[in-house]
Formats: sequence, structure tokens, C-alpha cells
Amino acid sequence: MLNPKEIRKDFPILNVNVHGKQLVYLDNAATSQKPNQVIDTLTAYYRNYNSNVHRGVHTLSIKATEQYESAREKIAKFINAPSDSLIYTKGTTDGINLVAHSWGLENIESGDEILLTEMEHHSNLVPWQILAEKNGATLKFIPVTESGALDLSQLNILLTSKTKLVAITQMSNVLGTINPVKEICRQAHALGAYMLIDAAQSVPHMPVDVEDIGCDFLAFSSHKMLGPTGIGCLYIKKAILETMNPVNHGGDMVKEVTLNQATWNDLPIRFEAGTPNIADAIALGTAIDYLTELGMDQVQAYEEHLTTYALDVLKGLSEDFIFYGIPDPTKRGAIISFYSPEIHPHDIGTVLDRQGIAIRAGHHCAMPLVNGRLGLPATARASFYIYNTEEEVDMLVDSLKKTLQYFNR
Repeated sequence: MLNPKEIRKDFPILNVNVHGKQLVYLDNAATSQKPNQVIDTLTAYYRNYNSNVHRGVHTLSIKATEQYESAREKIAKFINAPSDSLIYTKGTTDGINLVAHSWGLENIESGDEILLTEMEHHSNLVPWQILAEKNGATLKFIPVTESGALDLSQLNILLTSKTKLVAITQMSNVLGTINPVKEICRQAHALGAYMLIDAAQSVPHMPVDVEDIGCDFLAFSSHKMLGPTGIGCLYIKKAILETMNPVNHGGDMVKEVTLNQATWNDLPIRFEAGTPNIADAIALGTAIDYLTELGMDQVQAYEEHLTTYALDVLKGLSEDFIFYGIPDPTKRGAIISFYSPEIHPHDIGTVLDRQGIAIRAGHHCAMPLVNGRLGLPATARASFYIYNTEEEVDMLVDSLKKTLQYFNR
């Protein structure tokens, strides 16, 4: 099993004090912290070979291009995808929007159906709302059960010959639910539908293999997996990618340009117009190296262990807090959302912050789930990663007890 105390040595921010207390960072579903290796990669790029990529013939440009494309190959291998099927994006949201604005606009028509779930992040909901309104398609939703799982007994009813796309999160950012995307993908393909996966919460925390899943599209973000902000990746199955038109136009995505017309560059660069986010792409490659060395099976196993421990010790607070999500830690990620009928989640988050503990409070960009399905104004959410420890979970429990005392509960 991973040794979090050794891993913590690589993360300088974990030594920061917040309100006189050493930081306990439990907001990893929002963004993860960065190891020295990633920080050093960013610094090395700007100090030693800062240059644009692809078209330069001088030494700095050649090195920058090599590092940039080497990172793409690492990332593609990480999810078992061909490197020419992996597009650099700004993040998961940008990737999903690219699919909607390119493939979606051209392939989803009036009368078609898009199947989503009630637990989607806004980033995997709003683009489809807009597309459906523009093209006359219909949105349908797989419901969420009381336990926090998808009600897959409804899948055979909701999936029809009219379904053109199934777009689903692999792991809920609110409930931690790990959805059976491979089986859903199989059923979608059997009816001729395409499958998109929001993997923002899954790729950082568990092995993900796009070939095994069989999905057509998969998007994820760097900043949730030890890498920098502002960079992410979108996998598109090669046969589909070859039929798609780029949505941004200009430098580097073109092959030849005259005054009256242009031809597109090779894949995947034709979808990466303008100067790319070079430094952050290279640093994401370093984050991939870090996670690969740890082993994603080990990452998932450790988080499952820590989640099991957290769910167990949090039971002692069940009279004062409601905890959401599937009880079985093997079917959920390291995310625990909770609610007090007496104390607003924002107040809980503020009091915990005074104890040096960072959690998230709000609707987590999943208002239909939190406000609608759960019927709550917000939840508090603790989310763990490879550098969190059982001792930090204990500190969370102690601080929640102090929060109850502070509000005289």
C-alpha cells in the first residue's frame, strides 16, 4: 500500500499554515496539490527552453516540441489511447464543449435524444442543453436512487433507437459514485448511440482504459491529477475524429493557407489552434510520470482504504450529520458529502477553515443533483487523495465535533 507520509514530502504546500494550523487539505475533488516534480518541470521550461512548438527549427523550439509531444504520448498511454486521438484542451469543460460544438452540432438532429444522468456536473449538462435547444433534440436522464447509485433498471427504457449520445460521469463529484460506464457503453453501442465520459474525477484516482471501456469520447483535467491548471485532454475515437471539423481556427491547425481558402493540419493538431499551453502540457506529463510510478491500482486501493476508514469514524457523527453516497467503499471514490439540518454547509466550511482544514461547501456545480434530487441548499464535501492520512481524517472528525459545540448543538 502507498505510504502517504513519504508522498507528502513531495508536496510543499502541505507545510503551509492556515490560521496558525498546519494545512489539512481535503478539497481534492475541486483541485489537487502539486508535487515538487511538477513545479520543477514548469520552472525548467521557462528557465531553460521557453519557446513555441512545432514550426521552429532552432534548438529551444525543437526541445519544447519534443517535450510537448512526449507528454502527449505519456498521457495517451496512461488511458491506453493512440496519441493521435488525444487533443490538448483547457480542461474537462473545454473538451466536452468541443465535442458538443463540433461533432454534436453536425450529428445530433431534431428528434434525436441525448441521455444524461441526474448526477452530472454542469459541464456535462449545460453544453447538451444548448445543443438540444439549437438542434431540436430531447434530453433524457437516468435517475439516481436513494443510495446514490444510478437506477439502471430504467436504462432499457431510456435507451431507444432515437438515442444519439449517452454522456455520463464515470465518478460523481458529489456522491463519489463510480458508474459502470463499460456496461452502459455496451448497451448504448448496441442501439447505435455514441458514448461520452466525463472522467474528471476518475482518471486521477483509478485505472481508466478507453479501449476496454469502448467509449467514443472521454475528457479529463490536469489540475485534478497533480498537474497544472488550464490544461486537460480529450480522447476521441480515431474514426470519429477524422470526420470532425475544428471549432477554432488560425495558427498551427492549418496545413496550407491562401487568400481564399485553407486546409487543415494532421490529427490531432488541427484541433489545437494558436500557441498551445506548452509549459502546462509538459508538466502534466510529469504528473503522469508521478502517478504511473505510484501505480493507479495502488492509488485506488489506498483511497479505498482511506475512504473505508473515514466512513467508519464518521459514523459517530451520524446523529448530527447526514452522509450521502453508496455505503460500499469499493463502489465509490474518495469523496464524502454531508449535511447538517442545523448548520449551513458554508458555516461548517468556515469553522473548519479556522482549524486549518480545507473542504468544499456548495452545490459543487451539480445543482440538479444537490438542490433538486437531494433537496438541499448545499452540502459540505471532504475529498481525499494520495497524500491524505488517517490522522487527517481524525482531525476532520474532531473539528466537526468542535463545529457542533460552536453552534451549541
